[in-house]
Amino acid sequence: MISNKNIDGGKGFDWGLTSEDYAKYRDIYPPELYSRLRELGVAADGTSWLDLGTGTGILPQNLYNPNAKITGVDIAEQQIETAKEIAQKNGWNITYFASPAESTGLPDSSFECITAAQCFWYFDREKMQEEIRRMLKPHGKFIKIFMDWCLDDEIARKSTDLVTDYNSNWAPDNSGEGDLYDDLFDGRITEEFYCDIPFTRESWHGRMCACRGTLASMSSEQFANWCKAHTDMLSAYPESFTVKHKIYISYFTL
Repeated sequence: MISNKNIDGGKGFDWGLTSEDYAKYRDIYPPELYSRLRELGVAADGTSWLDLGTGTGILPQNLYNPNAKITGVDIAEQQIETAKEIAQKNGWNITYFASPAESTGLPDSSFECITAAQCFWYFDREKMQEEIRRMLKPHGKFIKIFMDWCLDDEIARKSTDLVTDYNSNWAPDNSGEGDLYDDLFDGRITEEFYCDIPFTRESWHGRMCACRGTLASMSSEQFANWCKAHTDMLSAYPESFTVKHKIYISYFTL
């Protein structure tokens, strides 16, 4: 269980509870993002790459390169176990272990690239600045990624409102967008673009189940009631649709 006074009013949440849905429904980053990350050197031949807050390993799975040394860490042990199972099933040589991002114990100057997707606002920012600089090799690159649905999209807005109806502590506006414009790393560059992500009613419901405001933090009764209400809401829409998202990439070179 994680709690942070700056997130959801300090209400605890447990990403481990979402591991199955997370692995199944949160693998939704668009090809444009992966192409840009490759251009920035993520998982390039002969390099070492660390993915912080890796969850079930979505980035390492989609950017896997057998000619790169890939490591993923996450504080949620159940998420890491799921990532290991997926890697083993596919024959991918990826090292995963459970650890707070602020104290991985990994050696100094170990990585050409470090990434953090959808997670940096959960970390102690000042500690992470020191830890990232410690682990990067000279001229290494740190990349933050954030993607969120846009509230001018009708389905996204109604789904968001429904979560807050059942979990008033959830603060969806605490998106982490501000962290992409922080001043922790001088010389950072920020890019952003929009993308329509395809979903079915099932996969969008699953995506919402794997957000912090639902399965990770609702009681069993709250979650069951929200599931029914959300399924009923989605029944008014076509079986397949897209949801508008905005994607941010922020990076700096040591």
